Amino acid sequence: MTSDEGPEAKGDPTPLGFERHDHDQCVAQALSAAESRCAQQGLRLTPVRRKVLELLLQEHRALGAYAILDLLRDAGFGSQPPVAYRALEFLSEHGFVHKIERLNAFVACAHPGEHHSPAFMICRLCDAVAEAQSAPAKGALGDAARAAGFQIEKTVVEAEGVCPGCSDKAPA
Repeated sequence: MTSDEGPEAKGDPTPLGFERHDHDQCVAQALSAAESRCAQQGLRLTPVRRKVLELLLQEHRALGAYAILDLLRDAGFGSQPPVAYRALEFLSEHGFVHKIERLNAFVACAHPGEHHSPAFMICRLCDAVAEAQSAPAKGALGDAARAAGFQIEKTVVEAEGVCPGCSDKAPA
């Protein structure tokens, strides 16, 4: 889902990933936006890179490199780990995907092309991941950094919990 269509663009703080939406349209629009951006910036969105992005967009959850490699193999692409890792490196470098450090996995970016500090909410039951915008320079971390004379360049916030779809499955 591109950032100009998501709920945050309309002032709704709902993170992208947990809300109901037309999933096929979401994937198609995100792929189209990625193709356009690559064409404008002279980047090569090879068939493998495009497929990896598509797989991550279809899931709305984080996938590890080996899970991606299995899906690529099933789709008729190469089965060697460098195939997946090179695609993920390109997609990450250009802001199409993010690495979820806690899971050692990747998720499609909900705000591709924007400079932002993502905050991820990870459902511990279904592994769904929602991305929200964070403003670390404005909160307690920003206050601490300013007090120490530190300039924040990048942050990644990851929170684990239970998504709305799994809330009735979670033990009380």
